[in-house]
Amino acid sequence: MSDLLPAQPATTDASQLRAAGRHPVVPFRVALDGGQTLTMLRLLRVLPGKRIVGEADYSGKRVLAKLFVASGSERHWQRECSGLAALRAGDLPTPEVFAAAPLAGGGHAILTEFVADAESLDTVWSRTSHLAVGDAAALAVLAPALAMLAQMHRAGMAQEDLHLGNFLRAAEVLLVIDGDSVNTFEKPLAAMPAAGNLGMLLAQLPAAWDAACGALLNIYKEAGGTAVISEADLQAEIDRERRWRLKDFLGKCVRDCSLFAVSKTATRFSAVLRQSLDQLAPLLADLDRALDVGIRLKSGNTCTVARADVPGGEVVIKRYNLKSVSHALSRFWRPSRAWHSWREAHRLRLFGVATPQPLALVEERFGPMRRRAWLVTEFCPGANLAGHLSADCEPPMAEAAAITTLFVTLHRLRISHGDLKATNLLWHAGKIWLIDLDACTQHRSDAAYRKAWARDRGRLLRNWPASSALVQWLQKTLPAA
Repeated sequence: MSDLLPAQPATTDASQLRAAGRHPVVPFRVALDGGQTLTMLRLLRVLPGKRIVGEADYSGKRVLAKLFVASGSERHWQRECSGLAALRAGDLPTPEVFAAAPLAGGGHAILTEFVADAESLDTVWSRTSHLAVGDAAALAVLAPALAMLAQMHRAGMAQEDLHLGNFLRAAEVLLVIDGDSVNTFEKPLAAMPAAGNLGMLLAQLPAAWDAACGALLNIYKEAGGTAVISEADLQAEIDRERRWRLKDFLGKCVRDCSLFAVSKTATRFSAVLRQSLDQLAPLLADLDRALDVGIRLKSGNTCTVARADVPGGEVVIKRYNLKSVSHALSRFWRPSRAWHSWREAHRLRLFGVATPQPLALVEERFGPMRRRAWLVTEFCPGANLAGHLSADCEPPMAEAAAITTLFVTLHRLRISHGDLKATNLLWHAGKIWLIDLDACTQHRSDAAYRKAWARDRGRLLRNWPASSALVQWLQKTLPAA
């Protein structure tokens, strides 16, 4: 560990770390009350002005350091300490705590064992995204977390910010982290709080996994979880949590936060996926030029589309044009189609529906009035269904399963696409990907959805001859209009 350390890392304190925002310079040293020092080597997570988490050196030990640097941070630090203590008291595996102390000059720190080669269960789960709902390998990833949650509930504990990232897997052993979110209750946890906590976790799986709700509940119960939770109650909690997560995330995607970099002036609004900000910066500086030099995919009065290269891959740029003065006047006061597509892409991805990652939204503005707009997404290299599927036969098994899963999921969520041309459906990496989301809508009422789905269904079937084997299969397979 000592070989990793520079000769004299800069010494700092909580006030300087607060002022550093998203980008504290590492390595740095901080002093703990009592005279010991900590050297932060690598940042893992930063909540600007509030919390810094990273790999650090503490008296020659490799530790995970969580620094609480906000004014009044003692409450969160104490919650973290008491939460980890509760986990240990309940015999739940969690990293060892080496130190918990105030920082000299303000702030607080908690130092725990750094688990080498550990992966968050969220990372492990992401590698199963191509597997079918209920697949045994995917269930094997989730089962240890469900068993751990059952143990927590028996011990009268629940995490109020529960997600797969709160579990670390190292050498096939699962650990629980994030003591700050641990709440303790009477043992065992009552049925409704247990159902809500389990629903919070399962709501973060792709919505298609609702079909496996019963199987997941059985795994939890067989591991000793609360026995009286019904599948209907669990599904209701999943739906409730998903609605809350959706509202929260759609708000975040158009405001400056840890996930999105948002800038707003009198003449321009932009929202960019923060992790892509640097690679997109040259392109965003002159989007019209990027369209001109890119590979043109579509030229039209209302929109222009091109494919462009950026560091790390290819992107698609879609510019929404103003074809006339009357068209411009009609768009002034409404959210642009780029804005709508940006939000709908994030909605679909939150539900686990495949669509290219939206990377940036840019609108020209004149005060509150909108003019032209651009949407930048990742490029999906898939083949569109117009060319990929033969009208003379039923789809191959993999494509058939993906088509069925997609439309059952959209039907349950009451989401219509609005333009189901076969060219807007791409086959890639074992999934059907939706593109061109200008008219995509999640409907509030069944009646509105039924009308929209009837139009979507009819448009999809018109892609191939009515008497063809493929259309006959779709007629039998798609949800009824």
